[in-house]
Amino acid sequence: MRHCFVVRGFSLCLTILGLWLLSAAPRLAWAVTPSAPHNDTEHASADTAAEEAFDPSKVILHHIADAHDWHLYDHTDAEGVVHPVSIPLPVLLWCDGSFHAMMSSAFEHGHARPVSKGLTFQMDEHGHISEASGLRVLDFSITKNVASMLLSVVLLVWIFGSVARSYARSDQRLPGGLARFLEPIILFVRDDIARPNIGEHRYQRYMPYLLTAFFFIWINNLLGLLPTGANLTGNIAVSLVLAVFTMVITNWSGNKHYWGHIFKPHVPLWLYPIMVPVELVGIISKPIALTIRLFANITAGHIIILSLISLIFIFKSMAMAPVSLAFVLFMECLEMLVAVLQAYVFTLLSALFIGLATAEPESNDHH
Repeated sequence: MRHCFVVRGFSLCLTILGLWLLSAAPRLAWAVTPSAPHNDTEHASADTAAEEAFDPSKVILHHIADAHDWHLYDHTDAEGVVHPVSIPLPVLLWCDGSFHAMMSSAFEHGHARPVSKGLTFQMDEHGHISEASGLRVLDFSITKNVASMLLSVVLLVWIFGSVARSYARSDQRLPGGLARFLEPIILFVRDDIARPNIGEHRYQRYMPYLLTAFFFIWINNLLGLLPTGANLTGNIAVSLVLAVFTMVITNWSGNKHYWGHIFKPHVPLWLYPIMVPVELVGIISKPIALTIRLFANITAGHIIILSLISLIFIFKSMAMAPVSLAFVLFMECLEMLVAVLQAYVFTLLSALFIGLATAEPESNDHH
């Protein structure tokens, strides 16, 4: 019964987290550089493209950044013209007091200027959408990262919904099917992360959030390793929102001992002007550390893999391919470990921060 309640609480928290990220990601989209749209004129022919110097930085930034479409591959026609093949995504704009909806294919990778309700919109080479006359535009589009996030939320709700039903169908509450694989992981989060750091009598109320954070980060890290996958957890906006969740829960749950340690530290009175600001900075520095740790580690892994693949095109030799692909295969295996490791570290630090905020002075059960 306890497992069933934990899993259902996880699903509820996951849905709330998805809605928050859905609303926050578009507004924070300026925190990362959007991917540059494909320009057919830059690849007029195969001969011209072959003569141009390969720019690995442009390719790498394109793959790790967000975009208004989901790029799959490039197709070269009989005339040598390269055409990008992408899945168009909804473009949702608020401009001049009205809402405008269209598909990203209407922009034709920046070559077209679609008109909606008398307003003309355009997309620059960096993927930024603006109104032709200069009116302010609020972009709430379903970008590649947002679409990947929604896909992961649906996937996780389906997985853990089936796990909850598996427990409900069993008279003895025994796991079956997928639940047999997930139960040891859930117990690991409970027994090795939540209980030791938060405390025996307080950990249960935070289990839904800790499970949500762990599996959300882990699954999205794995999805990002797939071909054409989105770099969701490598988007600093997403990692920032996750860290803000931890900060809000930590400070909302903080007891009088926690706040007393911040505003009335056990130091001489003349040190208060120094110690109190330091403690207040500590409240902000914790989510910043969580944000940068997740963002930097995931993004660095993608950059290394793409850099190794780029070596083949930089040296323009197939002899480099076996060496490059061997290192790429090694890095992919390493990134699968990093995927779960970063989920573990984020969840562990979140539990540690919560435990420090809720611990009583005479209680040592969070150690």
